[in-house]
Amino acid sequence: MNENIVKRNELLAKKVIAGLESRNMTGYYAANKEEALKKALELIPEGSSVTMGGAMSAHEIGLVEAVKNGNYNFIDRDKAEDKRAAMLAAYDADVFLVSANAMTEDGVIVNIDGNSNRVSAIAQGPKKVLFIVGMNKICDDVDGAMKRARNVAAPINAQRFGLNTPCAKTGSCMNCKSPDTICCQFLITRFSRHKDRIHVILVNDNLGF
Repeated sequence: MNENIVKRNELLAKKVIAGLESRNMTGYYAANKEEALKKALELIPEGSSVTMGGAMSAHEIGLVEAVKNGNYNFIDRDKAEDKRAAMLAAYDADVFLVSANAMTEDGVIVNIDGNSNRVSAIAQGPKKVLFIVGMNKICDDVDGAMKRARNVAAPINAQRFGLNTPCAKTGSCMNCKSPDTICCQFLITRFSRHKDRIHVILVNDNLGF
């Protein structure tokens, strides 16, 4: 990565982390995927029950594989015979792994969901929520974050899942009410009432969508 981009990301990350702290959340900066993985594992005690909500960024830094192969109780909904039970188990998990569709420079986190298991677990349930977020997802403000979530993340995910939505065909949000829409629930996390519950690792890389 260009050294000027690296420097810009380091400075911007400080601003985002300060914003998170003002919102009773904790932020960290990782210079690369390897640092991000190391920090994430430091935040997940061995023996913890761990699950996740569709976080490509956690896969990309190697965190999901490390948890699956480590001394953790990983609740894998993709392999569970009873997927509903696996999803419900997330609400009582020690650690919930997730990413953000977008974040603001002052620490507001924006997510859109179809089944809503991901956004509901972010809001309530798991003892610790651990976000892995690439610096490519940082936006100026909430309006910009919402636009990114709807016009970048949502169309790509609709295409990835093979859904029949207008955005999968046009590449941008059409504000649809399609049966396949993944824009069912919008969650804006602007403050955490519970200190030490929400942790965000900002990674100096382009991660996820």
